[in-house]
Amino acid sequence: MSSVATAQKLCGLARTLIQEKALSEEEAMALQAKAATANVPFITQLIASKKLSAMAIAETSAKAFGFPYFNLDSFNTDYLPSKKIDLQLMRDNRVLALQVRNNVLFVAISDPTNLHALDSVQFQMGMALSPIIVEDDKLGRWIDKVIEASDSKLSSLNSGDEYDLGEDSHEEPEVDLQSQEVDDAPVVKFLNKMLLDAINMGASDLHFEPYEKFYRVRYRVDGILREITQPPLSIKEKLASRIKVISSLDIAEKRIPQDGRMKLVVSKSRTIDFRVSTLPLINGEKIVMRILDPSSATLGIEALGYEPIQKERLLNAVSRPYGLVLVTGPTGSGKTVSLYTCLNILNNPGVNISTAEDPCEIPLAGINQVNVNDKQGLTFAAALKSFLRQDPDIIMIGEIRDLETADMAIKAASTGHMVLSTLHTNDAPSTLTRLLNMGVAPFNIASAVSLITAQRLARRLCKSCKVPIDVPQQALLDVGFIEEDFKESFQIYGPKEGGCEMCNDGYKGRVGIYQVMPITDEMSRLIMSNCNAHDIADQAKRDGVNDLRRSGILKVMQGLTSVAEVEACTNE
Repeated sequence: MSSVATAQKLCGLARTLIQEKALSEEEAMALQAKAATANVPFITQLIASKKLSAMAIAETSAKAFGFPYFNLDSFNTDYLPSKKIDLQLMRDNRVLALQVRNNVLFVAISDPTNLHALDSVQFQMGMALSPIIVEDDKLGRWIDKVIEASDSKLSSLNSGDEYDLGEDSHEEPEVDLQSQEVDDAPVVKFLNKMLLDAINMGASDLHFEPYEKFYRVRYRVDGILREITQPPLSIKEKLASRIKVISSLDIAEKRIPQDGRMKLVVSKSRTIDFRVSTLPLINGEKIVMRILDPSSATLGIEALGYEPIQKERLLNAVSRPYGLVLVTGPTGSGKTVSLYTCLNILNNPGVNISTAEDPCEIPLAGINQVNVNDKQGLTFAAALKSFLRQDPDIIMIGEIRDLETADMAIKAASTGHMVLSTLHTNDAPSTLTRLLNMGVAPFNIASAVSLITAQRLARRLCKSCKVPIDVPQQALLDVGFIEEDFKESFQIYGPKEGGCEMCNDGYKGRVGIYQVMPITDEMSRLIMSNCNAHDIADQAKRDGVNDLRRSGILKVMQGLTSVAEVEACTNE
């Protein structure tokens, strides 16, 4: 047999070692035959034969390919990046994510000729790779360590002591997760991993989306949807059934949308609820799981991002014995957290607080919370009527949707009750005109409404990697800065391209941008004269109320967010 024919039958690593004179052709052929018989990688058989040590193989490979060599024993597991490679992909291809820098993923490998492994990782991660050569035995131990750590977290999800995954036990009896109708361990493990990873990443919701030729899972992190993985398309039916079972939904019903709940008991002191929604698509059921973390209601008003004058105005309004306080903004703008923060401040043994929500998102001890059920006739208006017969001090209505609910809220606020609620409007001034258009009498609005706050959530710049940038003064003026701003010293910051290990593309977390508008006597007179939203906005400006864009600019001047982010979330 010719030397060329022999080389063609050898794997890439064997040929490299022959070229570097670390092995002879005969030795390589014999080792590859043994590896094939034992069904193990060539490098594993080579190390087992003791003809070359793992260190010698790594050093030779690094020299031959020009890749850096790294000793894994000197690396701290705490610094592994959050964007880890899928565990199955890691195990099958013997690769380990070490670091993410400038949208480049540094991966540890022991066989640089395994191009299939590198291509698979690059396809899954969607970023450029930079290989680093490590010793195969140490790489194997590290991969096992990472997988064991993940398995311990996942298994603890189902343990009765620390973690428990199931439906809301207040409505249905406990279910045995190990003996469900959907008895598929890989699906259970996959779902548990997705939930745990979403919580660790600070996601607000998970999206399970079936398409004709693929299935994907996305997380919404800091308001932006990010694709996490594409599991096999064949998993979609079993995964949908699994989620329905633990959310107390009908697994046989696939033609109409369904809504349910499930919960994850993280510890004895922390429970995270998931609001589950299914939607029939042409290729299967899309499922969205909204994460409802009760700890967000106890953050305190200081953590929400109100300016000092805005916080003072809000606290003064909710501390009054009566009046209507409205929180406005689009879906996902943090209205619920703002309302619950206010309720948490007001919650004490001396007051009677009742809430009507659709559904109740965050359970709070000491507050009487009602789930609205339109099908059964328990509407917001019906719940509010019942509240008024139970001697309430403070009432929270999840949303004012119609004239009947608006009238009831106005009357309650006018008869000695503090009422809090939400509306879907663009800003605070347009909220008043929305109430007028719904049919509420102007004098009722003027006498009952105490304060309106509009809000948005802007992504917060990462403290670890935000970078100072120079923006021309005229460009800042075009955005909404005023001449007086430049009399003060401030620095504009932007996100670092690609971000760092601590963040997502230069942003981590979100900060609130608010327009807090108290109803003054002058504004009440305008409301009585059937004015429009522009007149109210002009009066609010004269009263010293910053609009959303101006509030966002103050956050930019404080270095909390970027100009681009403020433009995006306050672009009316």
